[in-house]
Amino acid sequence: MAPPPSPLAFIPFVSVENMMRLVHHFGIETVLHELTDAIEADYLRWSLFEKAPRLASHSQEGVIELMPTSDGEAYAFKYVNGHPSNTAKGLQTVAAFGLLARVDTGYPLLLTEMTLLTALRTAATSAMVARRLAPKDARVMAMIGNGAQAEFQAIAMKAIVGIEEVRLYDIDPEATRKAARNLQGCGIRVVSCDTSQDAIEGAQIITTCTADKAYATILSDNMVGSGIHINAIGGDCPGKTELHRDILDRAATFVEFEPQTRIEGEIQQMDPAYPVTEFWKVLSGEAEGRTDVRQITLFDSVGFAIEDFSALRYLVGKLEGTQFFQQLDIIADPDDPRDLFGMLQRAA
Repeated sequence: MAPPPSPLAFIPFVSVENMMRLVHHFGIETVLHELTDAIEADYLRWSLFEKAPRLASHSQEGVIELMPTSDGEAYAFKYVNGHPSNTAKGLQTVAAFGLLARVDTGYPLLLTEMTLLTALRTAATSAMVARRLAPKDARVMAMIGNGAQAEFQAIAMKAIVGIEEVRLYDIDPEATRKAARNLQGCGIRVVSCDTSQDAIEGAQIITTCTADKAYATILSDNMVGSGIHINAIGGDCPGKTELHRDILDRAATFVEFEPQTRIEGEIQQMDPAYPVTEFWKVLSGEAEGRTDVRQITLFDSVGFAIEDFSALRYLVGKLEGTQFFQQLDIIADPDDPRDLFGMLQRAA
């Protein structure tokens, strides 16, 4: 008879079902508020983290990426894909899972789905930046690209920034109808638009979130007036952009981790000397954010591993005292650490 597993063999696992239960239990706006603050707190510890561009495997169909980082005490990684053609097959464009571990022993602390968690942390990151860079009186948001991320972005901007109206546009009208339907009852006035030009009418924040893996012009220069904050979250791999380069020439551009954004972001269009500011410097006071009411600010967001680290650590804390996880027997941990083969034999 096999010996019982060591207590150290078990780690919490959060399934998609339990992630949804957790978010409904605490409330999506509460989760977004708390995630925003957790990410900001880690941005203020920026110098403690290992930082490198994510490891990406590109194909004609999409990209598969690993996103690792550590603060010296905990280590995290996320596996995530980006396959724009998946939607036509009835599949998610993005699917993800992640792991958090102790640095001192290497033993995992958490294994979790991260498709939902990534949507939440991406929206929280957008809102964290917008509450520092967007105009102070921002109440109207344009959401161009109404896929899986759209509702999360709108609710985060409402909860953290105070947005009252979201103007929706997608080249697929069904995506806009889906987003409008899902946002009913969320406390946001929803306006469905027929063109991207209509969507940006009166908006102080413009979020672009499209999936096509191509150099695209979702926003042209003549569409963007002064005093706007652009939250560009759709460009996230080489060869994929959403903004005309003339907009970048007029904007003050903020990024997560510059070496990664140079490869994947809107700024891949620009000369290597094009000036950008890593956003952690704004939070720490080392750099200015918005300096003028007429200024165009651009958050050229591609997603960075520290945000996933923050989300994983936040989730570990939220699990305490709940039943929103399962214990997985995932680590072989024999009584005698030198006798792994003996443990296998005794299981016969």
